[in-house]
Amino acid sequence: MAEQRTTAPSVAAPAGPPILLVEDDRGQSLLVERVFRKAGVANPVRVFHEGNGALAYLGGQESYADRTHFPLPVLILLDLHVPGRSGLELLTWLRQQPNLDRIPVVMLSGSSESEDIDRAFELGANSYLVKPVAFDALLDTVTGLGLPWMILGGDGKGRDG
Repeated sequence: MAEQRTTAPSVAAPAGPPILLVEDDRGQSLLVERVFRKAGVANPVRVFHEGNGALAYLGGQESYADRTHFPLPVLILLDLHVPGRSGLELLTWLRQQPNLDRIPVVMLSGSSESEDIDRAFELGANSYLVKPVAFDALLDTVTGLGLPWMILGGDGKGRDG
């Protein structure tokens, strides 16, 4: 259930609130973290490889009750199929929580089936990306959400060039 990893910010600026990534494929989670680092996003990435740990974190349960040390995320990236609670179950739960229902959620899935995509949007996903996720697709999706929380390092452009 415990969180697997938190990627430290790559710049000296304040890190800001975390990005929560729920992804059982460790290779995919490393890819997503790399995308954010290359984009210059300094927000830490909290990674869970199963849904129950993410639910405990989001609900402030158990060791995650202290929001000073475990603040709510500003963005959630959810794999559709993870052990424990699935991405769709987590999304359903999130949208029923008054203090969590406005957090943007991007679904990540290997499925391009219209039923999966439609269901994710019906449950309140802000976006849906089919894996493997390309650098530009993920960056464009996150940028398109128009979130004011991104802390960019370096020149602030967020791309390698």
